Amino acid sequence: MPSFSRMLATIGLLTAPMLLAACADPAPLFVDQAWIRVSPNKDMPSAGYFVVHGGETPVELRGVMTDRALRVEMHETMNMGGKMTMTPVTAVPVPAKTQVAFAPGGKHLMLWGVNPEAVQQGKVPLTFLFSNGDRIIVDAIVQKTGSAAPAGAEHEGH
Repeated sequence: MPSFSRMLATIGLLTAPMLLAACADPAPLFVDQAWIRVSPNKDMPSAGYFVVHGGETPVELRGVMTDRALRVEMHETMNMGGKMTMTPVTAVPVPAKTQVAFAPGGKHLMLWGVNPEAVQQGKVPLTFLFSNGDRIIVDAIVQKTGSAAPAGAEHEGH
């Protein structure tokens, strides 16, 4: 019998980490690497970029808001018959456990009338609206005209 008890104890020790992992909190939905490239022409929109990290279930990004710009729209740059064009989008799917990048040359934000004080402060708070009801607020770093993108932020869309 002692060997049977040892075998049960060994099985318990080997399975405990798996059982504890099953109890862990699910991966959260979050947004990071947010930045805005300010347009040199105040009559032209600025562009915003970021990465959405999907959680345990698929969602849609339904919009982005800020009180530091007159208007914000989601857009996508596409090649139509050899010609690059921008198209507004109303929702972007975010599959579970994946990343969706809004990056130069792909999906991006267009921000009209960015508040000069926010540009001076170097950040713009963005509120991301998701189909599951989540609202995530992230400060976007402001990159003035001619500045390089923040380190690690210039990757193409995933």
